[in-house]
Amino acid sequence: QVQLVESGGGLGQPGGSLRLSCTASGSIFRIETMGWYRQTPGKQRELVAFITSGGTTNHVDSVKGRITISRDNAKNTVYLQMNSLKPEDTAVYYCNARVQQVLPGVLRTLDAWGQGTLVTVSS
Repeated sequence: QVQLVESGGGLGQPGGSLRLSCTASGSIFRIETMGWYRQTPGKQRELVAFITSGGTTNHVDSVKGRITISRDNAKNTVYLQMNSLKPEDTAVYYCNARVQQVLPGVLRTLDAWGQGTLVTVSS
């Protein structure tokens, strides 16, 4: 079992900042890529940013320069620093981790998801 617990969502003002955190726990041998996705009602979940175990990042164009992903491998934690917030950033944000588990005789890779944290940007 792998659990991802997110925190840091809430109400932010336009132009303001929020920082999301997500910590993975459970049966983990190694975490490969970690990422943040977001979803609004009636739309598909979309990628915001991801970061590899080596620290290589990728951010979608709509958030570049405003939102930054980072991670602390020692803590199995990924962060999303959100600056210059816009109303269109309002969404439920989900943390994702590609986790390797060591099982008897096999190395398994699985995708784990957090429960989501709501970010609302409004004045």
